[in-house]
Amino acid sequence: MSSTEEVCSDVQHFDLAIIGTGSGNSILDERFDGLSVAMFEESIFGGTCINVGCIPTKMFVYAAEVARAVTTASKYGIDAHIDSVRWTDIVDRVFGRIDPIADGGEKYRRDGSPNVTLFSSHARFVGPRRIDTGDGRVVTADKVVVASGSRATVPDFIRDSGVTFHTNDDIMRLPSLPERLIVLGSGYIAAEFAHVFSALGSHVTVLARRERLLRKSDLEISQQFTTLAQDKWDVRLSVDATGVRQDGDDVVVSLSDGTEVRGDALLVAIGRAPNADQLGADEAGIDLHDDGRIAVDEFGRTSAEGVFALGDVSSPYQLKHVANAEARVVQENVLQPSWDDTTGWKRFDHRYVPSAVFTDPMIAEVGLTEQEARDQGHDI
Repeated sequence: MSSTEEVCSDVQHFDLAIIGTGSGNSILDERFDGLSVAMFEESIFGGTCINVGCIPTKMFVYAAEVARAVTTASKYGIDAHIDSVRWTDIVDRVFGRIDPIADGGEKYRRDGSPNVTLFSSHARFVGPRRIDTGDGRVVTADKVVVASGSRATVPDFIRDSGVTFHTNDDIMRLPSLPERLIVLGSGYIAAEFAHVFSALGSHVTVLARRERLLRKSDLEISQQFTTLAQDKWDVRLSVDATGVRQDGDDVVVSLSDGTEVRGDALLVAIGRAPNADQLGADEAGIDLHDDGRIAVDEFGRTSAEGVFALGDVSSPYQLKHVANAEARVVQENVLQPSWDDTTGWKRFDHRYVPSAVFTDPMIAEVGLTEQEARDQGHDI
């Protein structure tokens, strides 16, 4: 018996437990109405995509595209200019639509789903399919789906500095548009927010550790995008951020080349880490990959019997449409009576995963890059 259970007599058993309310929430349909379900969400209901990821960012991108169309209209023989950017109106337009969706989803699961018990607390395994709810209770379940997502990666020297910094979790809710935005990172999140804030009038400085931006894209696309970005933004390549400090209202970032960058706001966009390390995976008998993801097979099964995983917490693709596709597979497999007999089970299919970067210019990709194709011996 774990120490948690020694002090806790309130143990509830469910047919199914789901950790995370992003794509995990979409698992429940009418086939689950006869099952008792425990659902866990310690943050905002609905997960990353709808609240702080793909949905709001694309709404901001659209506003940026409108602004960009105005400022570049002259090349089409149309003279136009921007009188002002009402940042707070943009923010209110986006989150005035999104926040009610999250609130409505939570209310539906809490009050409108009789077979679902929603726990607004951190879930942590304390044994095989035994979950500490964080509020003095323990939940056990016949089957568990882990869909707890990922979180923004922040270097310790920034987190411990006392300096105000932002991630995708809060950068879109700034009270005012920064005059000077520092973006630490060179991937798709960095590229999208650099475009948004630049198009709306901020001076953007992008700090990249390597020699080009969007390095996971095809080489020629990455090189060309970097060249175009240097025309719009202050792009510092092949530099490490070595320190950060607050100087009055300014955030000052020290770089490995001996220079400093000053800004009104700092966005940390160096990547995202799976939340598997916060779940007590060892206690549950769940194996992890070296990069921290939960290891799953083609059916979404973990190494722990009865436990499935999907989305950012386990998938190599941190993409909402991949998480949704995996959720549809797990949805079918959770309903199967046997853990070992996989006859008729659904399988993950990651062969052709499309992706897009909503920056300037926009980039869409599917399949192998040219170099990946050559590395696999294809004659292209």
